[in-house]
Amino acid sequence: MLLVAFAFAVMADPVSSVAYAIEAALRALHGDLALLLPTMGLVVGLIALVIVNYHQLVARYPQGGGAAAAAGEAFGEAWAFLPIGALIVDFVLTIAISSAAGASAIIAYLPEAAPWRIPIALALTAGVAGLTWFGHLGRALFAVMTLAFIAITVAVLARGIGAPVHPVGTITHTAAHGAPLAVALAFPVAMALATGVEAPSSAIAQLGQLDDDGRRRFGRITLWLTLVIVGGITLGLTAEAVHLQIGIPPSDSTQIAELAQRAAPGGLYAMFQLVTALLLLSAASSSFQAGPGLLKALARHHGARGGETGILPAVWGTTNRHHTPYWGVVLFLGVSGAVITAAGGQDQRLVLFYAVSVFMSFLAGLIAMARFSAREGKPGHLAVNVVGAVAVAFVLVINLARGEPIASLAAAALIAALLHRLWVKAGRPRGVRDAAAEAEHLDDPAA
Repeated sequence: MLLVAFAFAVMADPVSSVAYAIEAALRALHGDLALLLPTMGLVVGLIALVIVNYHQLVARYPQGGGAAAAAGEAFGEAWAFLPIGALIVDFVLTIAISSAAGASAIIAYLPEAAPWRIPIALALTAGVAGLTWFGHLGRALFAVMTLAFIAITVAVLARGIGAPVHPVGTITHTAAHGAPLAVALAFPVAMALATGVEAPSSAIAQLGQLDDDGRRRFGRITLWLTLVIVGGITLGLTAEAVHLQIGIPPSDSTQIAELAQRAAPGGLYAMFQLVTALLLLSAASSSFQAGPGLLKALARHHGARGGETGILPAVWGTTNRHHTPYWGVVLFLGVSGAVITAAGGQDQRLVLFYAVSVFMSFLAGLIAMARFSAREGKPGHLAVNVVGAVAVAFVLVINLARGEPIASLAAAALIAALLHRLWVKAGRPRGVRDAAAEAEHLDDPAA
């Protein structure tokens, strides 16, 4: 029961990304459905490569920490700030894109609500932030939402096998480039699907009731279970979209909503939209906990051995009786609300920015693991690390070449530089690389 609750709560983020990643790939392909399945197959393949590398990382850090712990050990404490900065940007974008996609799911079912897209997305964000006030009590709910989405999606896929084919949306038969180049340029956009697959490497810090071997086992099982479920759902929905000829949807709908409506009209379609929206809000809630938790871990506090440690003002560690660092929640609410407003409440406008931030963290972790493998004389591991790092770097470069996503890179670098400056000013306290793991510790034993 603990494994199920942990695994399905942690994978809420990558599972929810299915709601917009497939459509993002089709838009990048300019509506060429014939290339959609190989594009998403490549996306799932790269996720598998990342998970192979994080399988090694979890083995090395069974107490959590992820890319920040690896970069800090491999290159020195100061380098941990790069993945930490990327994580903070990733949390903001997860909240923003999940709330915007939740609004899109509502509008797809109630098109008359389309003029209210931004207010709906902001209201959802504020509602999730408000629930975060009550601490970690929602973790079991995340697992339930994930399981419900999986079950309803399987039912939709089963119903869609015999559904009549009625092409809908914008469909083309010629991408902007030749097939191989079109796929190579399109799949990095859909790598937003990979966001959250690394979460077990830090989230295992929650499992204080287990020893290192137990946490290592739970982390690895969750990584591979995430690949099976996210990969299976993604490829299943992609294949069905191609079969049913579901193209780029109109502005008041989404691709998976159009798919569900034609595969399983009526009550099942309504249920699919409901669980999709709830799962997306669960992903947002998870980041509303993780982001402020990270700020709390970086805030000044008294260390276990006496003396003050941390680099941020102590206010970011102030909590309510539910152990929620509420000023951090307010900060993430304000910034994510601004991002939603700037994007016009459109989740598809945020996808590119989203893929950049998480891949910065991936790259730091994989390069660190490559250094460990080289130092310890493990050529097999080194080959896997290098191939993974090169693939991740390719995705990062292609997405940055689109122009606007450079804002994600700049924001992460700026945050990292600011944190580094505060760290130097505080006397370079030790333990910064463990901040991501500390952020996952549950203060409330009943949670």
